[in-house]
Amino acid sequence: MTAFDDGIAATALPTGSQVETDVLVVGSGPAGASMALALATYGVPTQLITKHRWTANTPRAHITNQRAMEFFRDMGLEEQVKAVSTPHHLIGDTVFCSSIAGEEFGRILAWGTSPEREGDYVRASPTMNCDVPQNYLEPVLVSGAAQRGAQVRFSTEYLSHVQDADGVTTTVRDRVTGAVHEVRSRYLVGADGARSRVAEDVGLPMEGRMDIAGSMNITFRADLARLVGHRPSVLYWVVQPGADVGGIGAGLVRMVRPWNEWLVVWGYDISQPPPRVDEAAARGIVQSLLGTTDVDVEITGTSLWGNNERYATELQRGRVFCSGDAVHRHPPSNGLGSNTSVQDSYNLAWKLAAVLKGQAGERLLESYTAERAPVAKQVVLRANQSSREFGGFFDALGVTSAADQAGMVAAIEERKAATPAGRAKREALRTAMELKHYEFNAHGVELGQHYDSGAVVSDGSALPEPTRDPELYFTPSTVPGSPLPHAWVGDSATKVSTLDLAPSTGFTVFTGVTGQAWADAAAHAGAALGLQLRAVVIGPGQVVTDLYDDWARLREVEEDGVLLVRPDKVVAWRSHGPVDDPAAALERVLRQVLGRDA
Repeated sequence: MTAFDDGIAATALPTGSQVETDVLVVGSGPAGASMALALATYGVPTQLITKHRWTANTPRAHITNQRAMEFFRDMGLEEQVKAVSTPHHLIGDTVFCSSIAGEEFGRILAWGTSPEREGDYVRASPTMNCDVPQNYLEPVLVSGAAQRGAQVRFSTEYLSHVQDADGVTTTVRDRVTGAVHEVRSRYLVGADGARSRVAEDVGLPMEGRMDIAGSMNITFRADLARLVGHRPSVLYWVVQPGADVGGIGAGLVRMVRPWNEWLVVWGYDISQPPPRVDEAAARGIVQSLLGTTDVDVEITGTSLWGNNERYATELQRGRVFCSGDAVHRHPPSNGLGSNTSVQDSYNLAWKLAAVLKGQAGERLLESYTAERAPVAKQVVLRANQSSREFGGFFDALGVTSAADQAGMVAAIEERKAATPAGRAKREALRTAMELKHYEFNAHGVELGQHYDSGAVVSDGSALPEPTRDPELYFTPSTVPGSPLPHAWVGDSATKVSTLDLAPSTGFTVFTGVTGQAWADAAAHAGAALGLQLRAVVIGPGQVVTDLYDDWARLREVEEDGVLLVRPDKVVAWRSHGPVDDPAAALERVLRQVLGRDA
């Protein structure tokens, strides 16, 4: 199959021409590519444009959490994503050291790889987290979108847009020929990154600041298996006093592909002119962080970027929506960026599809801001807080209070001393390392997002009070607005997740053996509203049974109760038991969720 067959455009349109589509997506990063993939899967005519000539050419985002993997699983791409990933068991030994070949200050088992935490992750989802650099992930998503019918146009730059009561007219330029033409769409989605022109043009309100700190990336190839293979990780944090602005000298050596493709992140003073780093200087920085010259190093690229702390409080203006880094901009701490971007698209795509197919009223689209803007704020604040919490580690080492480089070195050495001061420093370091679990094992932040909007119908209940720290630990629930809990169900021959039984192509109701009335009612309610409403009855003698009795513990409703699950696997409504007219109840709730109750 050629690129042309895949729907990836390679010819320019003449100046002044106009093409039509239902949805135009600007940007081919994780947010834009996921949006186009989902819309194409739902059968929505979609065009994806990007000003770049191909997908990401640097690793950029990489940690891929379970919520993102669940989306890829739902889209049928989980195995393709896994094929280009570094798996869960090789990403967790996060190391703090003086150099890769030098002394260690400590390690943290991250991303749920410790014996204490791995069970939490296994219980929470049918799929595990992994590491997928953005330049490996984007081709999977973009090609998947194109193969399903999305028109993908590279080297096509967004210029401006005008919207009216019926749609959006977007002016774009072919960057190869210079030809300018228009795209007429029902809706426009700006997923064009942290410098989003769409978000700027539409005037989305923003809070926070851009470029609060400067960072430099250096990508390189080197075989480091003998130095890191026994402590496999994606992150190796290096502290070298006097090596950079401020004198602390903190750098990151990040694995891109084990164990021969790497990326260095190094800070610089953003208030000063940006540094110019030639190959010799880049090699010097890399060798310093590695702590050895006895390794062949091939520098493959350098780039500069700014750390941000900025989020949009509204994500929509009329027929224009923004997602991904366009509406939440933050440092890579916690690995939240691309994952949140994917979830933005998962949330919005089914709503656009439902409206375009006449199954929902346009009021449904207002729930996008109500549900995702609080998430944007949460991840931006959490990522920046995690970044600042490194200060506690530097304080514990004693480098922030030392007068000069020699003092920093002496302060670091003091942790070895058999003295009261040495003992106090060791205890302070342990405390500082414990705090970093909020960056590297924040399972609750990754999975525990709850929605409150018009697309969720309350049953009058509140989320259960957490018994453990809600940032570190995820507590599943079926309170409306919560993600559907995962449990393994099936029969003697098969095992599937409850998530697999609720595809994003429609709504699903879950009930038990004595709740057959709900299953029967689903067919009537779905037919009345002209949408797919799947019924799943879990129990002995049914197509699927509760293999481990986990579902009975997780569902939080009686066997004859019901859960109504949205296409994005969020519980839209529940009833704890039977009602007099279940078909009428389901139809009423669905009309409310879909904005058709006016």
